[in-house]
Formats: sequence, structure tokens, C-alpha cells
Amino acid sequence: MINYITGALLIIGALFNLIAAIGLLRFPDVFTRMHAASKAGTLGSGLMLVAIALHAGELSISSKALAAVVFFLITAPVSAHLLARAAYVAGVEPWKGTVLDQLKGHYTDKEGHLSADDETSD
Repeated sequence: MINYITGALLIIGALFNLIAAIGLLRFPDVFTRMHAASKAGTLGSGLMLVAIALHAGELSISSKALAAVVFFLITAPVSAHLLARAAYVAGVEPWKGTVLDQLKGHYTDKEGHLSADDETSD
């Protein structure tokens, strides 16, 4: 029974990684590509690591795999946010079909500093 669950998790994880790879190739700009890589890639890798933890059946391997899942869940969204902000500040234009750009006009310089009125409005 555990082999079927492991196999299902591996297949589902591989499908999510495939979706992330297709998103990297097909999406029109760096921001949507990063979204595909960070969301679908993290879920796919996490599911595959959970499958490894189930299949191994040893506490040491399972704890390392689950620690890696937690690491993915913590670092992938943060790194994607930082890379997107760096791309935006560097002047990478969003896709022309982007409906709303909430950051337009809020950065004062190329170093990524927000304007003074934005910092105090929280």
C-alpha cells in the first residue's frame, strides 16, 4: 500500500514540476515565469520529497526529507519575491497585458528605495 502512495506522490510531484517547466517556457515575462517556478516547482519538489520520506521508512532519511520540504516552503517564496523586486527595480517591464501595476511610481531610485510617503503609510 505504501508503494502505491509513494508512486502517486512521485507522479503528482513530477507533474507539478512539469507544469513549472512549461510555465518557464510559455509565460510572457519574468514575473509570471518566476511565479510558475516558485509555486508549482515548490509543490512538486515537496511532494517528491514526501514520497521519499514515506518510501525510506527510516527516521533519519524521513527527517532530512521533511526538513528539506520545510526549507523549500520557507525559502522559495522569499527568494521569488526578492528576485521579482530586483527585476522590477532594475527596469524589467511587466508583460503588456498586465492589468494592474501597484508599484508604478513608488520607487525613488534604482536602488529600490520606496518613496518617503509610502514608508510611513503602513
